[in-house]
Amino acid sequence: MTQGTAHPDQGRLSGSAELRNNGVVKNVGEARETPTGAPQEEFATGERSTRNRVARSILDHGPSTVAELAGRLGLTQAAVRRHLDALVADDVVEAREQRVYGARTRGRPAKVFALTDCGRDAFDQSYDKLAADALRWIAEQEGGQKAVAAFARARIAAQAGAYRKAIEGVSPDKRAEALAKALSQDGYAATARSAPLPHKGEQLCQHHCPVAHVAEQFPQLCEAETEIFAELLGTHVQRLATIAHGDGVCTTFIPQISTDASASTAGRNPA
Repeated sequence: MTQGTAHPDQGRLSGSAELRNNGVVKNVGEARETPTGAPQEEFATGERSTRNRVARSILDHGPSTVAELAGRLGLTQAAVRRHLDALVADDVVEAREQRVYGARTRGRPAKVFALTDCGRDAFDQSYDKLAADALRWIAEQEGGQKAVAAFARARIAAQAGAYRKAIEGVSPDKRAEALAKALSQDGYAATARSAPLPHKGEQLCQHHCPVAHVAEQFPQLCEAETEIFAELLGTHVQRLATIAHGDGVCTTFIPQISTDASASTAGRNPA
């Protein structure tokens, strides 16, 4: 799960807030080291932040050229192009021919980048506020926190069918990787990597979450997700960190799975 930010009155992100489109960050596959030696999850978080700034600049200033974005953000044009390529691939921005008003000058019109409908929706937090308000009403009127927890379990159970299908027939040592790929299809930008010694097992890292702001207020969403991970993987798991609690990446420890592992319960977030 991911951390939320304060909700603006008009339902739009503040200048420092994070772009929340599910597909903005795609980081599927094995964890790797960056050229500087930083873990991939730290690198991915920085990449996401810069990418969000690029998209936010387009939202604030309208369709923009690479040169305009580079000047506003203090980035090289090569860096801007790299982030724009990723945003185009994720259907957050699209390239257009720049409109020319008045007499057209010689040469080919400059290419500008504009937000798609999907990209604009990514900056709209009104649905987050609606979801949080609905859960708060459930907690106050329809059974308290137990009702919220029941909703959280029902929600993740509805998603779990695709995750269960993804790991069917996969050997125990490959299940975390298969689950990470399935989660990434739902916008969680997940990776699986070996846990640091002396621990034996793997870490499932989620670099993004579609329900970031709601999870900050209702940790039952995180707890239900941890429970379903344990059920799917057939072993006890432990949530080590969540962005909802201020961490940069949601990290779940999965102990080494033996071939005779039996069903187990989920670990609770120690935070």
